[in-house]
This record gives sequence, C-alpha cells and structure tokens, in this order.
Amino acid sequence: MKYQRPKGTADILPNEATQWAAVESLAREVFKKYRYQEMRTPMFESFDVFSRTSGETSDIVTKEMYDFFDKGNRHITLRPEGTAGIVRAYVENKLYGPEIQKPFKTFYMGPMFRYERPQSGRLRQFHQIGVEAFGSDSPALDVEVVTLAMALLQSVGLNSLKLSLNTLGDNESRQNYRQALIAYLEPHEAELSADSKERLHKNPLRVLDSKDANDQKIVADAPSILDYLTPAATEHFTQVKEYLDALNIPYEVDSNMVRGLDYYNHTIFEVMSDSKAFGGKWTTVCAGGRYNGLVEQLGGPETPGVGFGLGVERLLLILAAEGIDLNEQHDLDVYVVGIGAETNAASLKLVQALRQQGFSADRDYLDKKPKGQFKAASKANAAYTLTIGQEELEQHKANLKNMANGHQEAIDLEQIYTDFGQAEAILAEKEN
Repeated sequence: MKYQRPKGTADILPNEATQWAAVESLAREVFKKYRYQEMRTPMFESFDVFSRTSGETSDIVTKEMYDFFDKGNRHITLRPEGTAGIVRAYVENKLYGPEIQKPFKTFYMGPMFRYERPQSGRLRQFHQIGVEAFGSDSPALDVEVVTLAMALLQSVGLNSLKLSLNTLGDNESRQNYRQALIAYLEPHEAELSADSKERLHKNPLRVLDSKDANDQKIVADAPSILDYLTPAATEHFTQVKEYLDALNIPYEVDSNMVRGLDYYNHTIFEVMSDSKAFGGKWTTVCAGGRYNGLVEQLGGPETPGVGFGLGVERLLLILAAEGIDLNEQHDLDVYVVGIGAETNAASLKLVQALRQQGFSADRDYLDKKPKGQFKAASKANAAYTLTIGQEELEQHKANLKNMANGHQEAIDLEQIYTDFGQAEAILAEKEN
C-alpha cells in the first residue's frame, strides 16, 4: 500500500519550514511592539462554539466543518477559524476580570480545518496568524488592529497592498438594512443560486458574499448598508476613517463587502495584494473587523472585541511569487573533521563547545574519510573547518582553516573550548 498525506493537506519540508519560521518570528516581533501576547487554544472544540458564533447559514457551519461525535458522544469540531476558540478561552478563564489590563490584547498561530475543495492557497488543513483585542469599543482600537495588519504584511516585504473598508453597523442598522435587502432581493429570488435562496430570509447579508457569478450581478445594484446606519454607527465609522486619514493610511470603502462569519459588526476590513501569485488580481491576504456581542454569545459579560486573521499559506505563495526569501542564511560556522576513530570523543566535545558558545557546528556521523568530510563541509558552506587527528590530540591542538581563503592555523583546544571567537581573531591576525 502506498501511503500519502490526506487530500487538502501539505507536508512542510525543511527548506520550506525555515520560511514559515521566519514569518512567525517577524509576526512575533511586530505583535510585541503593539503589546499583544500569545494564547494557544485546543485544535478541537465543542461544535456549539462555532455553530453558535459563526452563524447557522455560513458556509463554515453548513458545508465546511470537520465535526464528529467522540467516544463520549460529545459533538466535537476541528477548529475552522481562530476567533471563536479565543473568545471561549477568554470567557472560561475570566480574562475580563478587574485585575486584567484593558484592552486585553492577544494573538494566536496555528492550524485550522475546513472541508472545502483544495486549491492554491486554500487547503483543508491551513494555518492562520491572528490577533484579538477585547474590552474597548473605541474606533481607535479598530484602527490599531488595521495598522497592525498592515505592519505585519509590510514586515515581510509586501508593499503593494490595498485596504478595503466597510461597516456592518450596530444591531439597529443591520435590522433596517436586512429588511431593505430582502425587499430588493425577493423579486430576483428565482434567479438566485440555491444557497442564496436558502439564505434570503434567514440571513440576506450572506447573499452579498456569494461567489456565484449571477448572484454577484444581482447584488451589484443592491442597496448600500451605508444608507441605513444609525447616527451612532455613522459616527463610529466616520472616526475610523478620520483616524486612518490622520495616519496617512489610504483605503477604499466597499459598501458590498461582508465577512464570511456572522459575528462581525461595525468596522470590517480586508487587506489585499495584487501579487502575480494570483494573476495580478487583488486577492485578500488578511481580513477582520469588530465583533461586539460575541463574548456574550459564549456566556461572558458584555465585552466589545476586534481582530483579524491572516492565511499563512496564501502569504507564503505571495512571497514566493514576489521573490521574497525571509530565510536567514543557515550556513555552517564550523565543520569538525575527525581523522581516526580515536578522535570521536574529541570531535564531539568540540562541536558541543562551539554550540554552547552560540556557533553552528557539525561533524561526520557516517565514518567518511577525511576527503569526504571536507566535501561535506564545503557542501554545507562552512565558514571554517577544525581538523583533529592523532597528532593534534597529542599536542592538544586542532587545525582551524578559513574555507574562503585557505588560511589555517593550529589552535589550542582549550582556546576553542572556552572562546572560539578569540581563535577566529588569532587566525585573522596570522592571515594579515
């Protein structure tokens, strides 16, 4: 039998994993500047955590969730997105308590799972990096989250970005808009796709998010939610735009934009790239918004929230298409060449001492001849070789060779064990 990875998953091999690690490392650096701290939640949750928060008519709940009943007959779901699990943890661990600094800012990284047709940048097991901020209804926090998303993408080298912005208003705004949207769509009901017909009266905003080409033509002339905002919702969105203007962050208002999850309200946004990875078309890399009311849905007190999620696979496709390599040069500092079995212990001691001093070091484990070991050092692009044989052991020395210019010098082993940097300096001085 030939064993293969499950459809819609990917093996992240060592040469790729370094790029992943670089993205994650840069994200951590950016998040630290904004004072967001990491949370890690389980990869599976109770089904209700997502069905209650994501919306019964959303694609995630109706089509895409990996859910099952475990041996205890509990309805379990592999997490399809990050926010609901973070909110559940926020409520369960009472992170809204008076001793917790507000707003509470956190980030997450990890795999998510959705059963959908695998395609470029969209897998059944995919990875997200996201942030959430709880405890403030301020439009300034909306803008901080937007700027954080932009800063994260810019930190990895993306500059051709577009910020699309919209508001879904407060509850009153949405109710007013819902009625107007139903009134607009009902005359077109026969023309709508099956999914949109199902959603027309349950959640008409989902129709705006339809990927069906004919649905998109119909909603192109739909009324705008911006015409149904309450004064309070209008003021919130106006302040968001004013703050973005003050920060000189350009944006476009897309009044037909909705998010794929039902918990969003007020500010929503998408950051897009026109990378050639997706044919030069504007493609969403990162998206999010405000979700006041979500904490209450999972049993917590009234607590506003705002955040975003970023698809790592999609980001890496863009970086590859743009020729952006975040990998550090993991070239080898020192390769220890041991000549003869009697040098095994000494060469092990050398590589361990070098590693403890902060240098990358390696040696042969395949009983190669000296010539083969030097080839391995060259292939690993080692900066130096340290050669030790029977004679060097007796003299308590090792030959340090600069692989770039061929200069070498016998260095006391004790010097290497205690301060290899000084051994480099000795060789450099001899070279001059």
